[in-house]
Amino acid sequence: MELVETRDGISDFRYVHTSSYSQAQKAFESAKAVHDFNGIVNILLHHPYHVDSLITLAEYYKFSGEQQMSADCTARCLYALECAWHPMFTPLMGNCQLKFSCEINKPLFSVLFSHMKNMDRRGCHRSALELCKLLLLLDPDDPMGVLFCIDYYSLRAEEYTWLEQFSEQYKSDNSLWLFPNFSYSLAVCRYYVENDEHAKEIKAEDLKASSADLMKQALMLHPSVLKKLVSKVPLKDKAWTSIIKHNFFSSDQTGTPSLDHLINIYVERSYIIWRLPDLQKFLRDAALSVIETLQNDGTYARDWTCVRKEAFSSEKNEYSHLLVSDFSDSVPTLPPDNLQNFMVDPRGEVPNDAQPANHRLQDLTDRNAIAVLLESMLPWMNYGSGHDQPDHDEQGNEG
Repeated sequence: MELVETRDGISDFRYVHTSSYSQAQKAFESAKAVHDFNGIVNILLHHPYHVDSLITLAEYYKFSGEQQMSADCTARCLYALECAWHPMFTPLMGNCQLKFSCEINKPLFSVLFSHMKNMDRRGCHRSALELCKLLLLLDPDDPMGVLFCIDYYSLRAEEYTWLEQFSEQYKSDNSLWLFPNFSYSLAVCRYYVENDEHAKEIKAEDLKASSADLMKQALMLHPSVLKKLVSKVPLKDKAWTSIIKHNFFSSDQTGTPSLDHLINIYVERSYIIWRLPDLQKFLRDAALSVIETLQNDGTYARDWTCVRKEAFSSEKNEYSHLLVSDFSDSVPTLPPDNLQNFMVDPRGEVPNDAQPANHRLQDLTDRNAIAVLLESMLPWMNYGSGHDQPDHDEQGNEG
């Protein structure tokens, strides 16, 4: 890693490949070009800390349903990337950045995002939250879209006060509440603050808005969220049938590509918190209150429609680079037949210098063989390979 520049007290860094790592990277690109997964496995035999190859192996294990093996590969990536850090690179201090726009830096973001999801899967929601914070510190432009899951991890980690402060102070424009995930999560956050035994001393005038008001505001701003939640959670109480039949809540589309995409991400990421009976009652009461308000004064709906259209005015999906599946708890898998062709050239043409020993294809189809390969790279396993620790060449970056 090298220091690129320091401006306004912020130091910008980037990774740098050594000559040895560059050769491994070229071999990886060649194998990737012809979808030769076995060629990538072969790279790891000689360069056990090659990050892109480990990321590919982690993806393979993820799609084969072996989540722990995938997490082990991701952890190994993190170790290699951290070993290459510059002595002055202290991201937790908030004075260092690593731009995602620099191609060579992208693996760190990908690996941290995968590690964040692994922490969530293990129930370590506070750790996942801290990884969200780190990703935002590294690149405030938020290329991975952690702003659309940081609220969920805050709620799961019970960091209610922090979430409220963050939403008010982020980039000093106080506009996060316009996003569907923040509008709903801030209402839930205030609900828990109001019901916190330690917060009973808080006076009503000290709260800027009640949880009920925030929930009504979220429903008025993003009414299409409700129908998607009713279907996804699912909410089976009879009251919901009449609620979503109301004209205001009857549609699950806004007609704005960016907003529809963000709503899909929110529902996929956060639907599980709405399975709590208390929150279901909270949401139902707010929805009924919105319907009553609209019956008394229909101008409210038009006013909030104007706010929504002004906040999300683009006719294109500005967040199409964020996949809904990346924010899902569902574990993706592929059929065995598809796994056999994972990164394998469909034409069956593999460069001569990338050809493996006989029966390499059998190694690919036998996951245990690859598991043995990964085990041979673990620091506590001794197979006499001589690659137990990454040196500067195997890290792939100069420190």
